[in-house]
Amino acid sequence: MFTLAVTFQWPIQQFDINNAFLNGDLSEDVYMSETEGFVSKQFPHYVCKLHKALYGLKQAP
Repeated sequence: MFTLAVTFQWPIQQFDINNAFLNGDLSEDVYMSETEGFVSKQFPHYVCKLHKALYGLKQAP
């Protein structure tokens, strides 16, 4: 692409999407344990169901 842009004197723009995986849908149910500081004293063994993909998740798109 850069070769074509230089050859034909096309303007070039660049951008980065930092949170591309934050809105990815999951194809299966994924649960995670609560992080430190957010664990309920009343329900210490609760887990969280993810509604969207997280960066680094194996099931992420």
